[in-house]
Parts: sequence; structure tokens; C-alpha cells
Amino acid sequence: MRQFLTSVCATLACLAPLAGAGAAEPVRIGMITTLSGGGSSLGIDVRDGFMLAVEQGNGKLGGVPVKVDVEDDARKSARAVQIAERMIQRDGTRVVTGIIWSNLALAVVPRVLKADAFYISPNAGPSQFAGADCHKNYFNVAWQNDNLHEAVGKYMSDQGRKSAYLLAPNYPAGKDALAGFKRYYKGKVVGEVYTTLGQLDYAAELAALREAKPDAVYFFLPGGMGINFIKQYGQAGLKDSIPLYGPAFSFDEGILSATGEAALGVINASQWSNDLDTPANRAFVEAFSARYNRRPSLYASQGYDAARLIGSALAAVDGNVDRAAEFRKALERAEFESVRGKFRFNNNHHPIQNVYVREVYRTADGTLSNRIVATAFEDHRDAYAGKCSMTTGGN
Repeated sequence: MRQFLTSVCATLACLAPLAGAGAAEPVRIGMITTLSGGGSSLGIDVRDGFMLAVEQGNGKLGGVPVKVDVEDDARKSARAVQIAERMIQRDGTRVVTGIIWSNLALAVVPRVLKADAFYISPNAGPSQFAGADCHKNYFNVAWQNDNLHEAVGKYMSDQGRKSAYLLAPNYPAGKDALAGFKRYYKGKVVGEVYTTLGQLDYAAELAALREAKPDAVYFFLPGGMGINFIKQYGQAGLKDSIPLYGPAFSFDEGILSATGEAALGVINASQWSNDLDTPANRAFVEAFSARYNRRPSLYASQGYDAARLIGSALAAVDGNVDRAAEFRKALERAEFESVRGKFRFNNNHHPIQNVYVREVYRTADGTLSNRIVATAFEDHRDAYAGKCSMTTGGN
């Protein structure tokens, strides 16, 4: 990891001070994300999407030189907290990003905000931060945790699925997920199971849902958890008799390369897709694919947008994050071209955006990917904004 940080510094932002006498130091951005162990593919994609934007700016975001300090939290809260405190107290970092998991975000983000620094979430969006615990220096460029699950709940109701069996891990995002699904699903929930975070064997859960005989199964199991569940679901012969639904997290590019045929034809929801036809997204997909020799994932798109959002605000303050009120207002304006198309912040600094229904299909080259088949929501707002005391945003 130290070697990676050194290479980022040497090839990008750290060249900036050499440009001439008195040149400003680059703005330090702390990225705490999961790069090893379970779920590491998600953090790697966030990092790679973010760094693509930095590389495209020749070491700058919004024309301002930056130094991105990337650290691996290994999906451990205590480790993530230690990294954040070191970045803020020792390095003077004022902008932090990168966390994938909601339980880690709940541990780290309050410490960042207490230090009067800014946190820009490229993924985790726990309900607490969208509602009563919203904060002027917290922004989420991805979603509020419930949003994609709400979209599938609505779609399944629209499709006439009269009963559903639900599964999610027993941690904050898992509870938000099923709460969001049930908010819009009008059928009967015949089972609601919370599995162990990191669980990989689902034999007992599959036996129970088979016995329940639902019209459909909805699950949220990110990373390796989802890969194993999808494979085991197919191996159990359930796919043809009980349709499987999920959020984008469980059917994104990295997941599909591991699940194979078991995921083919499954419906999921996302605010972004490879085939979303916007100029910014076409350019992003082409650039990411060329740079990393793989199609971008949802997580990569969120890392990219997080970098571009930060860049838009850095440009507004000429790289001086100490102009905190101006920097905050610039973040609220979100004057960047998002890869998902229309994007703006609500009063709680979470997105107002479209959410799409996608289908897993086989591409011309034989690999699996997603294509948009419907729009579940237009300009969708999360359910917690009314509990947030801030009043700006949502124009």
C-alpha cells in the first residue's frame, strides 16, 4: 500500500510544488476504503474510479493539484477510525472519502465532522446521516441506503409479485435495505431473514425460503456474500421456480464475472448503468475500460463522481479548503457533469436522482452485464430528508 501511495504522489499531484517557486502545496484528500479481504473489489473500484478523474486532470481536480492518500481499512471499524484520526490530526487532511460499509461510516464519519473536516461518501449512506444526524460537512454522492431497494420493491409490486422472501446481512445497511424495500412493496412478506455479515454458506436460508414458497426472493448481500448466495441459489434449482431480485450491489460488473450463468436474467435496480446514454457516461465507460481493461462498475462510477464533485468545489475556492463556507456552498451546488445524468443534492446532502431497473444479459462478447429496461423513479428523494434540520438544497 505504501508503494501505491508513493507512486500516486510521484506521478501525479506531488509534481505540482515543483512547477515554480512559491507554488501552493497540493490539497490532501484522504481515501479510506476496503482494498483487502471480503468486499475488497468494491473499494478497489471506488479507488480506481476516483483516481481516473485525478489522472485525467494530470494530478489535479478542478484545476487544483491534489495528493490522494489511499489507505486500506480491511473492512474493520477500529482500523478505519485509526486511519481517519491519523489523517486529520497528523496530516491535516480536510477532505475524506472512500468508505464502502455503513458500519464503518457510522464509526468514522462523526470523527471527521467533529474535526470540522468534510466527508464525501462515494457509497455508504446510512439512514442516520440522511435524517436527524445530517451535517453541513457531510455529502453523499451515491445514494441513501434505502433507495435502490425502494425501486425494486415498487417494481415487484408493479409486476404483480404477491409475496416475497427477504434476506440481508445483519448490519445497518442491511436493515436500511429491507426497510426501503418494504416501504414500496405492496405484497405480503412471507420471510425476513438477517444473515451474519460475511456469511458465505446459505444452505439453511435456501431451505427455509423453499419451504415458504414465495412468488419471488429479494436479497441484499454485497460482495462475496452475494456471489455465494447467487451461485447457491442456482445450484439449489430455485432460479426457475422462484424469481430472484436484488439491488445493483449484487449484480454489478465484478460480481457478474464471478457468478456466471446463475445471474443471467435477474432484475436489479441502480441509479447508474454502463449503457446509460449520456455524454459524460459514454466518455467515462470508454476511459475506464481503456485504463483498467475492464468495464466500470457502479462503485467505480461513484468514485469518479465523488472526485469530480470535489473538483468542482476546489475550483470554486482556488484550492483553499479553509474557505469552508464557500467550499460547502460549492459542494451543495454540485456543478459537475455526473455520469448518471441529472444530479442535485437534497437539503440533507443526499442525491435527488433517477433510479433505473436493469436486467442482467449476455453481451456480444459473451460476458454478462446489465441493461436498463425501465425507470423506477424520476427525481427520487430519500425518506429521511424531512428529519434533517438543514434547509438548503433540493431546488
